[in-house]
Amino acid sequence: MPRKEHPPAERPAVWVGSVVVDCTDLERMVAFWRAALHYVPRESPEEDGVVLKDPAGIGPNLTLTRSSEGPLAEYRLHLDLYSTDPRKEVERLLRLGATLVKPAEDGLDFVTLADPDGNLFDVIDKKGWSFGQRA
Repeated sequence: MPRKEHPPAERPAVWVGSVVVDCTDLERMVAFWRAALHYVPRESPEEDGVVLKDPAGIGPNLTLTRSSEGPLAEYRLHLDLYSTDPRKEVERLLRLGATLVKPAEDGLDFVTLADPDGNLFDVIDKKGWSFGQRA
């Protein structure tokens, strides 16, 4: 019996291509986020920034741009890093230079950290998940 061919799925007209993070210490931030996410530069870094990409081509890019202003007191956007082993991941990120902002609390599934430039991000407990989906 011949296989039924399905038409290729249409690509959405819009998607997240990159998350942009302003930073004052570009070199330190590039080193931190490369180690944290295992991302690689998409092209050679420029003086004012770099685009880091998922080497598997699955996740969105992370663009780091040099800025003279520090993080805002009230932030409106942050990264959620999903982890199947959040305790181990938080320990690794702290060794890489992150700082603990809000520790784990009973009833909550996240820990809030700050990257070396002070930008907040969360590590979310996703035990039993596989790359963003329930296993």
